[in-house]
Amino acid sequence: MSPFPAVGDALPDVALTTPDGGALRPSAFAGRKLVLFFYPKDDTPGCTTENKDFSELADQFAAAGTALLGVSKDPPKKHLKFIEKHALTAPLASDAEVGGLSDALGIWTEKSMYGRTYMGMVRATYLVGPDGRIARIWDKVKVKGHAAEVLAAAQAL
Repeated sequence: MSPFPAVGDALPDVALTTPDGGALRPSAFAGRKLVLFFYPKDDTPGCTTENKDFSELADQFAAAGTALLGVSKDPPKKHLKFIEKHALTAPLASDAEVGGLSDALGIWTEKSMYGRTYMGMVRATYLVGPDGRIARIWDKVKVKGHAAEVLAAAQAL
C-alpha cells in the first residue's frame, strides 16, 4: 500500500506559486474539474511539447469545464519567460523546493542518468473531479498524444 494518494483519494491541498508570485491551492478549483500536469523542466524539448499541446487544447478543456495547471519546480520568473517564449495559454505554477505538492504525491523522486543520481520530477498528470478527489492518474507519461488523451478523459468525467 502506497503512502501517496491514489485514485479516489482527495488531492492534497498544498500551495503552489503562480508566475506573478501569488499562492494557489488546488482547493481554489473546487466545484470544477482540474488537470494538473507535472513536468521536469521549462524549455526542454519534451516539456515544451507537452506545454504547447495542453495550450493548444486549452479552449476544449475549458469547454469541458476543466481547468489546466502545469507544474514544475522551476521558479516563477523562469515560468514567465517560458510562457512568453512559447505563447503558452495553459497556466503554470511552481512547486515548493521542499515539502511541495509533488513531494506529497510521490512524484519528486530520485532519478538516474548516465550513472548519476539526482532528484527530479516524474512526468505525471492528475485528473481531479469537482469534488477534489483524484479521478485518474497518468504516471511516466509519454508526451505524444498525451494532452488529447487527458482531454478525452476530462470530457468523459
